[in-house]
Amino acid sequence: MAKEQEQSVLQNTISRICQGTEIIGDVITSGDIRIDGLLKGNISTQGRIVIGATGKILGEITCRNIDIWGSFEGKLSVAETLLLKESGVITGDIITNKLIVEPCAIFNGSCTMGKNPKEPEKSTSEPANAK
Repeated sequence: MAKEQEQSVLQNTISRICQGTEIIGDVITSGDIRIDGLLKGNISTQGRIVIGATGKILGEITCRNIDIWGSFEGKLSVAETLLLKESGVITGDIITNKLIVEPCAIFNGSCTMGKNPKEPEKSTSEPANAK
């Protein structure tokens, strides 16, 4: 019973990377996380990510939901909803179920959408003389 309560508390906790903080490396969490600083690396969560107006992520993100007020550069895989706010900037590739883009937001890259979006297939072209 105590273990169930501990897991419930962890899932309801919001982690924060505050403005002025720079992290180089990967972040894995089961709960929600808010980024107001800089993350150079990958982030994975079963919860929601919020990239605040001063937040910036360079890397790969895997999450359930994400709200972007700041900037992201890399590859983004979202199981449910991606909300790109008017001050948000995305440069890279998106795979998501739902995409909401507010006026004045910036998105440069590719987007694959659908109930069960699949990753784009990588080019496997071989030289003509390869066997």
